[in-house]
Amino acid sequence: MKIRTAIFGVYVAASAVGFAILMAFVLREVRVRHIESMRRTLNDTATLFAAVLEGEIERQPGTTDLGAVWRASLPAFGRAAGAVRIYVTDAHGVVVFDANSGRDVGRDYSLRPEMQPHFRPAYEAGEDTGVVDGELRVTAVVRQGGIVRGFVGVARPLSSVTEAVYRAWRWLAAGSLSVAAVMVAAGWWISGRLTHSLERLTAYAEAVRDGRPAVPPRSHAAEIAALARAFEEMRVALEGKAHVERYTQALAHEFKAPLSAIRGAAELLAENPPEPDRMRFLQNLRAESARLQQIVERLLELAALESRRSGETLAAVDLAAVVQEARNAALAAAAERRITVSAEIKDGPRVRGEKFLLLQAVGNLVQNAIDFSPAGANVTLALSVMRGRAVVTVDDSGPGVPEYAREKVFDRFYSLPRPDTGRKSSGIGLSIVREVARLHGGDVTLENRAAGGARATLILPLG
Repeated sequence: MKIRTAIFGVYVAASAVGFAILMAFVLREVRVRHIESMRRTLNDTATLFAAVLEGEIERQPGTTDLGAVWRASLPAFGRAAGAVRIYVTDAHGVVVFDANSGRDVGRDYSLRPEMQPHFRPAYEAGEDTGVVDGELRVTAVVRQGGIVRGFVGVARPLSSVTEAVYRAWRWLAAGSLSVAAVMVAAGWWISGRLTHSLERLTAYAEAVRDGRPAVPPRSHAAEIAALARAFEEMRVALEGKAHVERYTQALAHEFKAPLSAIRGAAELLAENPPEPDRMRFLQNLRAESARLQQIVERLLELAALESRRSGETLAAVDLAAVVQEARNAALAAAAERRITVSAEIKDGPRVRGEKFLLLQAVGNLVQNAIDFSPAGANVTLALSVMRGRAVVTVDDSGPGVPEYAREKVFDRFYSLPRPDTGRKSSGIGLSIVREVARLHGGDVTLENRAAGGARATLILPLG
């Protein structure tokens, strides 16, 4: 499972539990608030009816039957109440009037919840106090001269509030689904943001593993930034150790043959050979020492490149001018072997980089093409823009790249014999080209052409 999915799943689960608890509380409160609102309305109504009944009793002194007073003087209230049922009890809680066709007349309401606040002062009412037989009931005291004469009650079916509660629930459900959708989308975005830095860090580690140029990712998260720095420091340390080991092995291998030749020539010179042989041995000494010097110089160039970091001292470079300058620099060497060097520049793109390094890379490709082309052949440089990248190609008319060497031609110290002399070079030129390409965020390839010869392609991002 991806960490993004795990984070998103935990977020959704936690949010769903919290949201469910919140909605359960809110939906419960909706019912309670509606009942409480209806209770207040009924309480005001009962108080009003009790005050009216008290006024009628005062106008009829000596009357003890509250039901008779109501039936005689206040029947219109019962008819106007609509869904509200009005009833009257005596001082003991026995119903003496019921607007619902006298349904509960004679029943004792003294033990009913709505009567308890009057008979038991210490009674603690709950949220459903007064709910009896599907009705919400509220009573008010009727007094005469400070004496309790009875009670007026009003009752309303709870079904009348059910529809309002359901409407509120439906509204809340629709709103909660909208909020949940927004929360899910926000959760996916948040989990993506949290894991994006990890994905970039993984891509960086994979690039380092594959030997591709890579820059440690930046992140606002301190932990991710610290991890990226640790990876970069580890890479530098490991590459430093591997660098020393590779160069030690390479130097031992490359110096072995020239040193053996120099030692042999020196031993033969010590025997005082004839003049022609002595001159030949001296020539060998000069050639092998020059070869050693060339290897050392090229190694220093490559070491300087490998120690650089991508993005150092970059500036806008006219790549067309670089290609033309590399061609002009190679004309003298090409003329010695009667090789023509032509340039086809379709576009004049600019790239961000170092002109000296880019000139060195293109020059190495041109020199390599000249070395492998037969006398009288043509080497062609081309510059174009493809898919937002600058592409430099160098075509030669040589024998091409053998199948066994395709994966090795850019390796340090790997070289193929030149067709005209059979000698190998230091094997560092194409390694330098690859390092320059990587420093500039590009790449280089070498492949055979269908028409014969090889094509070297240097690809660089536009500046």
